[in-house]
Amino acid sequence: MTWEGWTIFALFWVVFVTTPGPNHVNCITNGMTVGFRRGLWGVAAILTQATLFLTLSAAGITALIAASPTAFGIAKLAGAAVLVGLGIRGWLLASRPVTVDARPAGSIYGRAFLVATINPKSVAGYLAAFSAFVQPDVPIWDQMWVIFPTALTITAISYTVFTALGAGLGRVALGALFNIWLRRALATCFILYGLALGSAATPGRA
Repeated sequence: MTWEGWTIFALFWVVFVTTPGPNHVNCITNGMTVGFRRGLWGVAAILTQATLFLTLSAAGITALIAASPTAFGIAKLAGAAVLVGLGIRGWLLASRPVTVDARPAGSIYGRAFLVATINPKSVAGYLAAFSAFVQPDVPIWDQMWVIFPTALTITAISYTVFTALGAGLGRVALGALFNIWLRRALATCFILYGLALGSAATPGRA
């Protein structure tokens, strides 16, 4: 990958991981409810998902998933149901005072990994990255030593910042009335993302 190619890829990835989506809402929510340090388990889960998707993209698996309308449709509806469920649960719990959540690290990690994996934005983003920036005349695994650290570093920085933002909001909102509306707004985002996901067009269908 040339220097110019790397610069364009890095800029693309910055936009990709900073465009608001379910991962951002989850990181902010984690920061508010479990604090910054424990919220980093969510960032670790997103990095795990990113590593997995980068590897699968390099192997061509995500292209096969996107080319199968049935498989993609099932994954889309399942993901929509999960996001809507998380949103409803968050709305119902919003009236409870903010306290440091005692959820185990595994629970934080598992939820974040699930939210990251079911997001079709991930499939689309990784396919776009590999179709636009990978050089077809160079062995794919020879290019991954540049793509992997670039993508994972930018991803880690982005979601760590959003987790810190959530932790800061949590401290400010602790015990405050407007905290209910803030948490309900985040819950509504989950519901809206789920509804948008469920109604999105499936590849291969008009």
